[in-house]
Amino acid sequence: MQFLSDNAAAVHPAVWTAMQAADEADAPYDHDSLSRTLDAAFADLFGRDCAALWVASGTAANCLALATLVEPHGGVLCHEEAHIEMDEGGAPGFFLHGAKLMPLPGARGKITPEAIAARRAQVREGVHQVHPHAISITQASEVGCVYRPEEVAAIASAAQAGPGRRLGLHMDGARFANAVAFLGGAPGACLAGVDALSFGFIKNGAMSAEAIVLFDPAAADLARFRRKRAGHLQSKGRFLAAQILAMLKGDLWLANARAANAAAAELGAAAKDRLLHPVEANEVFIACTHDERQALRGAGFAFYDWGDGAARMVTAWDARAQHVAALARALAAL
Repeated sequence: MQFLSDNAAAVHPAVWTAMQAADEADAPYDHDSLSRTLDAAFADLFGRDCAALWVASGTAANCLALATLVEPHGGVLCHEEAHIEMDEGGAPGFFLHGAKLMPLPGARGKITPEAIAARRAQVREGVHQVHPHAISITQASEVGCVYRPEEVAAIASAAQAGPGRRLGLHMDGARFANAVAFLGGAPGACLAGVDALSFGFIKNGAMSAEAIVLFDPAAADLARFRRKRAGHLQSKGRFLAAQILAMLKGDLWLANARAANAAAAELGAAAKDRLLHPVEANEVFIACTHDERQALRGAGFAFYDWGDGAARMVTAWDARAQHVAALARALAAL
């Protein structure tokens, strides 16, 4: 019974169908009929003009998006547990040609305007220190907590208010769908002031496609060159576009996220006295001893240890109701 990661989930049948339908000759790279519709599809979704580029991984989406905002001598303010800091194997430094990550603390995996201002105040004028060029926030955070729209707006204001240059704002939206499902309302409501969004689809039912959404046409032009140079301009890009469009059609991306969130909420309710963080998306973090974790694994549940005394359980769009119910009973019985 699989609760390791939503990366382990199946590909949604609608995505397979869309990829089969795309299996006809068309223009290569991103000149095909499907890729050319992405800008309009995301503009309709967010209610504002934007450009959308497909890539094959979340790491590429994050790093190529940040590369449009940060010069090699600059830095990126991010949470100390951010995926770009902890789990991307140095890819940000590689794609950004040496730009530095500048981690910040923050409860529930989130950074605050106050932490941003304090870090910027530590940087001296001149060329001897790295100056931040951008901020990156993760939605939902690495511990499954969601930035409210007013929190995003406050960070966007902090990006403009500090000393020196205006900072770009990037959102790592690997679980953006789960955050929107939790918040309700229009998807664009929590993007005030965001310059670049890495919109995750792979964890939510796609096979091999993520989207970089850029709200500055000039940045989009830069990202296209960087995508090619980085080896991420696939010749048969229509198959990536097909996946994304299938997920957007009829708000499948949102329905899938709601299903994953509901499964996580069921687990969270069963383990409410052990929760380390509120359950706001599709990740559940609980206090759990070594022996308790071994007992759960012995009962057939797969999940990750999270330090010495905790466990992380992740639900996906295709979580089986009987598996979720069984784990909920097991957690309640610990």
